[in-house]
Amino acid sequence: MNKVFLYLSILTILVSCSKPEGPGYSDPVESLVSANGIFVLNEGNYGRGNGSLTYFSYDSSKIYNTFFESINRRPLGDVPFSMLIQGNNIYIVVNNSEKIEVIDRRNLESVTTITGFNSPRNIVLAGQDKAYVTSMYSKSVSILDLKKNKISGFINIHQTSESVVVMGQKAFIANWLGGNKVFVINTETDALIDSVEVGKEPESMVVDKNGIIWVLCNGGWKRDTYAELVGINPQSLVIFKRYVFPELQNSPLNLQADGDGDTLYYIDNGIRRMSINSSGLPSVPIIDDEDHLFYKIGINPSNGDIAATDAVDYQQNGYLLIYDNKGFLRNSYITGIIPGNITFMVESAHVTD
Repeated sequence: MNKVFLYLSILTILVSCSKPEGPGYSDPVESLVSANGIFVLNEGNYGRGNGSLTYFSYDSSKIYNTFFESINRRPLGDVPFSMLIQGNNIYIVVNNSEKIEVIDRRNLESVTTITGFNSPRNIVLAGQDKAYVTSMYSKSVSILDLKKNKISGFINIHQTSESVVVMGQKAFIANWLGGNKVFVINTETDALIDSVEVGKEPESMVVDKNGIIWVLCNGGWKRDTYAELVGINPQSLVIFKRYVFPELQNSPLNLQADGDGDTLYYIDNGIRRMSINSSGLPSVPIIDDEDHLFYKIGINPSNGDIAATDAVDYQQNGYLLIYDNKGFLRNSYITGIIPGNITFMVESAHVTD
């Protein structure tokens, strides 16, 4: 098949929400994904294998759905959950399919599929050619060789794992399901070296401009413990700040930081924003939830835009909502089912939530 015709056929399928303008209009895939934009992983309905990949282009103000399926002629899998962009490859962790799909960043064509995981969740770069992959059910963290694109080993932390951040030669890994600890791994030796006790069920983490690790603990699904936001000194492993949420009903999630690293954002009855130097938690949201079911957020490191996904009812197609840094809605776009993890492509910077 003629390559130009193939590109045009693919993009006819990819464009949703608006049609190409003018006769002969086309956006080659490689050019499209090299531009400023946002990747969204749509988790799909659990057990149905209908997860998908969405891309929003800032340059064209268009959104492209079912990217992976249209280009690779097969489904992405069941519950794509997190993403890492490293070099020319994109690593998509597909939780319930227990695999990582590796695709070429330039044209989104499949490179390989890595298997052998147990309910993988989040992925983080842990060295020049190494990544760590956390697990919802296994008590080990998988070590991924990014040169060979295969699992090279495991680190037994004796608990399940969820959110993960890397600071220098230390990886901080949260035990979410029923846990209250953040484990510390030496990334040079791949050895568990310490742990920090935090609030119940640490759900998400970010690093601020001062190198402080912020951990959002949602208090557990039974709502019998107050949620907390704590700041950890990565050198001393001492908690130097602790904010306790005022109501047992508070169930905050998806902590994020802006590009400057001095402002934190999270979801809790809307989207809330606070300075890292704040004396208390914000009393009102910067963005009201109104009729939205906010699921994930991301802060554009270039212009401060607040991107949020609306899961609607966890059954049908959701929305990508883009707000400016003052909280005013710029636009909304239809995505796939249960839009989740947000990853920015901004002026060659690859930023993930």
